[in-house]
Amino acid sequence: MLTDHEPRLETKFARFSEALSLTADEVIEGYASLFGAPDQGKDIVTRGAYAASLAAHQSRGSKVKMLWQHDPSHPIGVWDEILEDDTGLRVKGRLLTETQKGAEAAALVRAGAIEGLSIGYRTVKATRDKEGHRRLEELQLWEVSLVTFPMLPSARLSRLARREAEAAKSDASDAGLRALADALRAATRP
Repeated sequence: MLTDHEPRLETKFARFSEALSLTADEVIEGYASLFGAPDQGKDIVTRGAYAASLAAHQSRGSKVKMLWQHDPSHPIGVWDEILEDDTGLRVKGRLLTETQKGAEAAALVRAGAIEGLSIGYRTVKATRDKEGHRRLEELQLWEVSLVTFPMLPSARLSRLARREAEAAKSDASDAGLRALADALRAATRP
């Protein structure tokens, strides 16, 4: 078992999976971590690695934080649901566009400029396999961030989610133009 004498906060990046969605009401959903997939740092998160940490958060009534680029001075939303399933760590939350960074994050996700999620964690238990991968078996999850450069390139932002976000923005713009045209027609009628 690998252990550090002083626990330190580590980060692990993953692009949004095909299941990611960002709706018009700024709800974001996807996988922050995928089980069994080696990242560029040769780490593999194993199934069940988050179970104890999620249970501890629930018993304390605390929440995993949603941050911008791992910066604790820039929370950008809240994670309403975090759970492990057969694929990985599934997250669902809301970007708070009432904050400057939350509004920026929503705009960047909609435009496709930001595609990554990254976890901030401490390793509780890890081992090395024959191939040299560090197998992360128990993690203490602190935060999940939206990031520019993800480390797990196999997971991607859903093209469908991006199209839905762009369509919602376009529909709102079209509705505004239709209302303006209707008002102008009404004003010019005798």
